[in-house]
Amino acid sequence: MRVKCLLCDEVESINGSSLQAKKLRSLRTFFYLCQTCNERIGEKTKVRKASGQFREYREKKKDPYIS
Repeated sequence: MRVKCLLCDEVESINGSSLQAKKLRSLRTFFYLCQTCNERIGEKTKVRKASGQFREYREKKKDPYIS
C-alpha cells in the first residue's frame, strides 16, 4: 500500500495487511506520518513537556463506582 506523509509529502509503501494500513483504510481521520517527521515531532513534544509549557486537554472521566 502506498501512503503519503501529511507534512513532507513523501510517498512510501507499507505492508497492506499491517495494522497501520487497516486503520488508514477504515478511519479517514487517521493520517500517516513518515518516520523522520514522527521522530521530529516526538522530540519536540518531549522538550515541550519537560519545559512545563505543555498542556494535555483530556476529558476527566468519572468513576462510575464513586457516587
